[in-house]
Amino acid sequence: MVALKKKQNVWLAFLLLVLVSNYTLYNTGFGLSIIKGESQGVVVGSLIDFVVVMPVLFMLYKRKFSVKQAILLAATGCIAARFIIPMEYLKPFVAVTWVGFAIEGALLLLEVLLVVTLVRYMPKIIADVRASTLPDMFSFAESVEQHAPKHPIIQIICAEFLMFYYALASWKRKVKPGLTLHQNSSYIAFQIMIIHAIVIETMGIHWWLHEKSMVLSIILLIFNIYSVVFFLADMQAIRLNPVYVTQDKLYLSMGLMKRTEICFADIEEIIEDKEIVEGKLSKDTIDFVARDFDKVHPQFILNMKEPIDVTFMFGIKKQYKKVAIKADQVQEFRNTLVQGMVNNG
Repeated sequence: MVALKKKQNVWLAFLLLVLVSNYTLYNTGFGLSIIKGESQGVVVGSLIDFVVVMPVLFMLYKRKFSVKQAILLAATGCIAARFIIPMEYLKPFVAVTWVGFAIEGALLLLEVLLVVTLVRYMPKIIADVRASTLPDMFSFAESVEQHAPKHPIIQIICAEFLMFYYALASWKRKVKPGLTLHQNSSYIAFQIMIIHAIVIETMGIHWWLHEKSMVLSIILLIFNIYSVVFFLADMQAIRLNPVYVTQDKLYLSMGLMKRTEICFADIEEIIEDKEIVEGKLSKDTIDFVARDFDKVHPQFILNMKEPIDVTFMFGIKKQYKKVAIKADQVQEFRNTLVQGMVNNG
């Protein structure tokens, strides 16, 4: 694993080297002295770097290869070349850079159409959520997948929609009874402490930074406001979404941070050995353990027969083979797991 990471970093180093070399060539006195005279051959070489070499190096670094990604990276390279290579050298090849703008513009238009599609189906999505017995975080995601196209921009917008809903429109809702993961921890206090810290920082630093740089102060203010909204939403989400249990599934969520569905039939074993649950968790283990001021450990580790999907912020999904859980009602939670495995075995 370490050797693989080092190899990836080599590709990143090559990518940065090519980028810095091209920037130095056109934006420093030393570089300009090199390309005096016949410059077209040099510019062609730079365009090949931006359109071919750097996209390939980036894909090697990410270890992800696809035609779509190659086209996007090549278009981005065209746009980067437009800003890095002075127009006096780039003029004979300016049409190449416009290709990049055209591709990025088409993608932007496509994303706008996806957003319009989401807005169009939003009434149906909301109606499905209200009719569902599942927690809102799960029923909303399922309804979106059913009605709207599967696309990263849709996932991000839906995650933001949930965040603003929980932060601004969920305060009249009552907490449902059920198994919980946060009540015996300082998770809520931790969130409130972070919110207070952000507010105090905003009051103390914003005005000082405003005198130094208005743009930076506005950016910091927007970021801090967004952070406060997020932590408020996360606090409400974990309060209003206890563990939900059906005949065949367990729905776990840790606020807006992560959530997953566990089929009882897919649980291979429940690990409760103290040395294992209090040891270092493996990389294929996702933990549903509420943050606390003291160090805490899970009570159970569910070893799954097959990796399960876990959804994080912005709809990002990853797969894990094991799930570590710290519950407030330990014995009741254990009985639920055992009974579910027996009924679905």
